Amino acid sequence: MVELELLGTGDAGRVPLWGCECPACDRARLDERYRRRPCSAALHARDGITLIDAGSTDLAERFTFDEIRRIWLTHFHMDHVQGLFHLRWSERIERIPVYRPEDDKGADDLYKHPGVLSFQPPCRPFESRRFGAISVTPLPLNHSRPTQGLLIETAHTRLAWLTDTVGLPDETRDFLLGQPPLHWLVLDCSVPPQEIPPRNHNDLNQALTIHNILAPKRTLLTHVGQRLDTWLMEHPGELPEDVTIATDGMRIGL
Repeated sequence: MVELELLGTGDAGRVPLWGCECPACDRARLDERYRRRPCSAALHARDGITLIDAGSTDLAERFTFDEIRRIWLTHFHMDHVQGLFHLRWSERIERIPVYRPEDDKGADDLYKHPGVLSFQPPCRPFESRRFGAISVTPLPLNHSRPTQGLLIETAHTRLAWLTDTVGLPDETRDFLLGQPPLHWLVLDCSVPPQEIPPRNHNDLNQALTIHNILAPKRTLLTHVGQRLDTWLMEHPGELPEDVTIATDGMRIGL
């Protein structure tokens, strides 16, 4: 059994946002279920765990060294890599491979002092890699740093992980439309509908447009900020039946 666990579904500011007293942040302070940690996931398979991004700073407490077999970074913004700064230090001899897009800058001194992390050569778009029962294909996305989404395939399920992005590059859209239909789409949606689209992340209008184009069986919206959470509290029932707001801790069987 392969399972995707959503470790976090929030944007860079998380929910509750520090100092914010909006309805969504107040709700999250009162009820742990509505809190959002940095957007990331853990792909559980028979051979161990593949981390998708590493924005949480307590990864060493949540997972043992032997559980994590590899890490796949979508990009090097700090809310997606800050957990590595602790995770890299260990007395173990073994190295954990880290797959990444082509980005010579990386983040701070991770390349210079990787510790137990073994940064692999940049992953080329649309070139699949197989890890046991899982195939992973990097997909280019539109963001302010070189960023890749992931097409994750098992014998039974196809899931596209598309954060962080604003819209989709034509090549990624065409690639996905040329494949069998998606079972799951995990898609960036940071803010409520906007008159002027954001620069780096989808608003709800853009996310629903992508959902309609790719036509997955099910879409989960992630990388959610407190403004979108508040908008959804004030506009219940606005989402299509096959679109759901992701929550931290949610698990998807693949």
